[in-house]
Amino acid sequence: MAEARERAGLTVRQLGERTRIRETVIERFEQDDFSVGDFYARGHIRTIASDLGLDPDEVLRQYEQENADGASPVRASAVFRGDVGERARRAPGWTKAAAVALAIVVVVVVARMLGGSGEKAGPTAAQLPVTAPHAHERQAKGHDRKSLEEAFGPGRVVVKVTTRKPAYVDVKDAKGKEIFRGTLPEGKTTAYSAKDKVRMFIGDAGAVRLEVNGRDLGTPGRDGQMIRRTFEAGGPSPR
Repeated sequence: MAEARERAGLTVRQLGERTRIRETVIERFEQDDFSVGDFYARGHIRTIASDLGLDPDEVLRQYEQENADGASPVRASAVFRGDVGERARRAPGWTKAAAVALAIVVVVVVARMLGGSGEKAGPTAAQLPVTAPHAHERQAKGHDRKSLEEAFGPGRVVVKVTTRKPAYVDVKDAKGKEIFRGTLPEGKTTAYSAKDKVRMFIGDAGAVRLEVNGRDLGTPGRDGQMIRRTFEAGGPSPR
């Protein structure tokens, strides 16, 4: 997970803000310290893996293999060690406060496990509609078609991404301005447009198919491979 985070260009703090997981917990995970307990470890591992475009089930299988004999029960003190000082632990009534906080953490973790990780998009230069939801909505279809035609104008690049499984992508324009950053869900098709160039980082190259200015480039790499690609106006071939 540490290697995937670094290749995605994220700090521990940025990953913590994206996943709402404590920085101290992420740092311990990257050092193979799962003393927060097996229940919390599984939930956090799934969330982090999904956000980084990794296969959560595969990462959890590796966790189980390496910690088959070391799974520890939930320890509230390990979860809150980064925020609760010695003075607070000795103060009257701290046990009740810790119990309330622990209940809140349980609710948050369960909600994230059930809901999955969300997407975070930066300022969008052009995030285009791809298909209309129903055949009878002719007016909506006509609008989508017009938007794509306008995007294919001189000096523009249109990249369409179709996912066969969840994948983390980071899309920027020629000046480095962020168009989109987040995890695309399975089966989603999204188009991005920018002037002159589109720069992309893909967390799992085997999870997506790319189409650039109307030309199908297929799958850009192997399953689990992290890649960077730049597409320029006037030619769909990656550089």
